[in-house]
Formats: sequence, C-alpha cells, structure tokens
Amino acid sequence: MKEYGIIGKSLSHSFSPRYFDQKFTQESIDAVFRAFELPEIDAVNDLLYDRPQLDGLCVTIPYKEAIIPYLDELDAAALDIGAVNCIQFCGNKRKGYNTDVIGFSASLKPLLPQEPLQALVLGTGGASKAVCAALKQLAIPYTLVSRNAISGHLTYTDLDEQAISAHRLIVNTTPLGTYPDITDLPPIPYDAVSAQHILYDLIYNPAETAFLKEGKSRGARVKNGLEMLELQAEENWRLWTAGH
Repeated sequence: MKEYGIIGKSLSHSFSPRYFDQKFTQESIDAVFRAFELPEIDAVNDLLYDRPQLDGLCVTIPYKEAIIPYLDELDAAALDIGAVNCIQFCGNKRKGYNTDVIGFSASLKPLLPQEPLQALVLGTGGASKAVCAALKQLAIPYTLVSRNAISGHLTYTDLDEQAISAHRLIVNTTPLGTYPDITDLPPIPYDAVSAQHILYDLIYNPAETAFLKEGKSRGARVKNGLEMLELQAEENWRLWTAGH
C-alpha cells in the first residue's frame, strides 16, 4: 500500500486527508493518506527517517517556506516563488513543487472581467507568494498588504477608500477567519467595497468567511479557496504518480 500525507503545525481541520481518502475509495486506489502534525519544521527529519515508504507529501502552514532546506531539488516555479506545497519522492531524492499557483490561477480566471483591474494581496506568507506568481502570469498588477511596514508594501493602516476603490480584486491569504475563529477578518475599510469588486479568500473552512460576508453584503463577487485546493490536490496527485 502506498502512503501519502500532509505536514503542518495544526491539521485537525485539514482539507487534504478527507479529499484523498475519498479519492482513494472512489477510484479503488490502494493507498493511505495521513496527517503529520510537526511542532517544528526540523521534526521532518525524523518523519522522513521513520517513514521511508512515503510516496508524496503536501505542505501547509506554516512550513511552505521553511521546508525548502530539507529538499534536494526545486522545480522552476517553486524556486521562483520561494514556497513549496508539494513534495515528490523519486528514489532517494525529494523534489519540491508549488501547485498552489496552478490552483489559484485556474479558480480565479472565471471571475475576471474583460477590463483590466488591480489587486490587493492581504498577507505576505508562503500562500501569498503563490498568489502573486499567479497574478503575474495573468498580467494583473498587485500590491501586497502586511501588518508591518515593508518597503514596497502597504500596511493595513494605509488602506483607505481610495485604495480599495482602485483595487477591484482583493485576495485574503492570511489565516484570519479560519475555523474556529470565524469572526476574525482582515482590517480593511469594507464600506469602500462595491459591486465592482471581487473578494477571494484562500480559506475554505468556513465556506463563507467574515471577509467574504462583508464583500457579499456589498454586492461584490466572492469565492473561497475550496476549488483552488481541489485543483492543486489533483496536480499533486499527478506529480506523485508521475514520479514513479
């Protein structure tokens, strides 16, 4: 039986185990998918030593960047983005990929209007890097928003009605609003959001976050991260099976 899994810090509500367990059952695949909670990234060494039978791993918060030194190789996209969410095992080598960019891009495209627009990307972590890479591929100019002042970025206190009006796509890549903290939301001036806006939240649990509710109540088009996850999971599976 082949073994796959996901590494992260808190995985009790992770999408991946349920998704792959269902996939293996429906497609009669002789495999198992396990969640490996790691208190610190260096615990991955023991995991890999103890489970040499692993055929593939997903990587989630907060280790998408921290995992890189533990890999033998990165594909071009992961190297450019600087974050990894998929590990392919080929013999004794571990190769990192970023399939988040594929999932985000494909799930966003149906929402995009024909006229040009600019984006605000809330958050600067590993998921944010994949979102920015996808926006670059889609030729959508973007500005990053962070809690702390960083050169070239905006902070949340910089956001005013004019900034929101000028950026009709707003993407939340932060964990704010994730279950069970469902009332949390990024501190932006929501009264400036209109029916001309698209609000995309990478969070999928709950299905409608407080961030999306604020946008929806003002007529904006909204989407959560479930389809993105499904698309990247299928790309992970393709990479894992191609590795053998």
